[in-house]
Amino acid sequence: MKAPIQSILSPVRNQALARIRGKGKLTQNVIQARYRHDSQILRDIASEDNDFILSILQASPSVRDSRSYLSSFAPPPSPIPTPNDLSAEVKGENPLVNQLLDPIIRRTALVKIQGPFTDAQLDSICRGMAHLQKLGLVSVIVVDRDDLPLVESNDRFESQRQRSIVRNEVERIVHFLSRHRSAARPIFSTVGRIQTNESTGLNVQQGEDNENQVFIEEEGLDHVRRAVQEGEIPVLLPVALDENCRSRRISSNKVLLALAKSMSNNDTSTTSSSSTTIQANYDLTPLRLLIINREGGIPSYARMGLPHLSINLSSEYDYIQNTFLETWKESHPTSLSNLKLSKGCLEYMPKESSALVVSHRSPSSMIANLITNKPKHSASLPHSLLVESEGRITRDTPTIIRKGLPVRIFRSLSEVDTEKLTNLLEKSFKRVLDKEHFYERLKNDLDFVIVVGDYAGAAICTLEGKDDLTFTNENGKQEKREAICYLDKFAVDPKHQGDGTVDFLWVGLRDETYGLGLLDSKNPSIGSLSGEGIGRDLVWRSRSNNPVNKWYFERSNGFKKTKDEKWKIFWCDAEQRLKALWKEREFGGGRLVKVVENEEKQRIDWWEKKISAIPSAWKV
Repeated sequence: MKAPIQSILSPVRNQALARIRGKGKLTQNVIQARYRHDSQILRDIASEDNDFILSILQASPSVRDSRSYLSSFAPPPSPIPTPNDLSAEVKGENPLVNQLLDPIIRRTALVKIQGPFTDAQLDSICRGMAHLQKLGLVSVIVVDRDDLPLVESNDRFESQRQRSIVRNEVERIVHFLSRHRSAARPIFSTVGRIQTNESTGLNVQQGEDNENQVFIEEEGLDHVRRAVQEGEIPVLLPVALDENCRSRRISSNKVLLALAKSMSNNDTSTTSSSSTTIQANYDLTPLRLLIINREGGIPSYARMGLPHLSINLSSEYDYIQNTFLETWKESHPTSLSNLKLSKGCLEYMPKESSALVVSHRSPSSMIANLITNKPKHSASLPHSLLVESEGRITRDTPTIIRKGLPVRIFRSLSEVDTEKLTNLLEKSFKRVLDKEHFYERLKNDLDFVIVVGDYAGAAICTLEGKDDLTFTNENGKQEKREAICYLDKFAVDPKHQGDGTVDFLWVGLRDETYGLGLLDSKNPSIGSLSGEGIGRDLVWRSRSNNPVNKWYFERSNGFKKTKDEKWKIFWCDAEQRLKALWKEREFGGGRLVKVVENEEKQRIDWWEKKISAIPSAWKV
């Protein structure tokens, strides 16, 4: 970086020296000190820009992720340039890069900064907020403090002390945002009003779960709107007016929930009389909810307290609350309230929106979430990779929360809507299904069907080789084997690709087959086995040139090419059996487990024979 920085510093130094010599008042020592100061500022700026670019690269967005991001933030396409326009362009400028680094369309995110944080921690958080603003996401921040009660004290002096603490927190955030060249606007006035429930006689002092509602007045929303339109990050106090028009400190969760409702219903075509101009491209509808805390993600019962990677609210919300351990109420005291906040806010936000519960130690995760809208690790990856490998899940791993879709398991074809299933398969595979022969085969061989939402995704498993379960082993003895649990079809509606549906579907598939019997296979899906049973090997095949094979490689234990090399046969070994085998080989036999043990070769050959005999489901 020496050469670029020096090239920047040289004109700055020359201009400074020229001005100083013109005045003729300062000594050479003062001149050099001022020059060193300017040099350090430019070095800090360069370092921060490098950090910003590195954070984007670490997100590793796919082509689909990039397209999704650009559809929300990139400016509208420019008209096709004429030859005259091309000749007039400044040499060396890249208009696409300029547009991406200075996006025209800006979206908002609701952010809860849940302190207290040290200066270093808050500086790191604000650097992340500044980076998000560069990418087009303007944060609307509400401060919170875990060391203060949810509502202010009735004691006047204690109330003033608490109000002073949160006010100081706003000022600190604005200060650190400014240090990272991000304009911020402190909003000390009340933006909300408390609507009391007279029938119950409840008041604001009774806590967060009372029936009092907070709503955002148009004048209060105008403070946020004007800040966003002027390119500033609004930083709000968690305060609202009560029925006596007194400003009261309330739960930040209530302010965020009211903002989510109000900003999602805002009309950008009109504004209050105090605003002189309105830009239609500033849509206040929040695209993300970010909860930055000291606890990290929401702990998972299945992962022994390590965080959930992603949460499907439609099927997991009640289950997470019911399995939340008492010990976690001390280590993660705000997890359930943050989960409830996420559920409430996402009800008002667009369907593609998500919430992220993240530790202050993982600021780069916010950028990755914005660009990819995915968890740090895919929840459908093998559990051993997630908890034992390099880059594994830690307490600070963030949790992404989506509205999601319900997951159901059907074990009879009569329960399946074959018309919707046919439509899904044909859209996903872009081929015409031979319905008569396909469903006739399923009547005899169906094991189960997993359906996500209203047939947004489906996995069809059959039992193959039921007529050939007896075989002769290497020692000449007769043995009986299990029927093959064969993944016949795995399909996701193209409209739902990239929104987490594929992970929800694969996790459900894993819990019903090769992960069955383990603690982390317990799930609340309708019709599931709830983790009770013995795990089974899952087998499937894919065309050798299928681009999805890379995804299958990451989730399978092994694969084998067929003799004609047109197909690859993948499998996932039952994890319960694998654990026992690892224990026997590693600690008893003194060697590691092979991908295919000698006694398993006959099993692989049998799989290939039976799967190769399955007729095509498609019309020619």
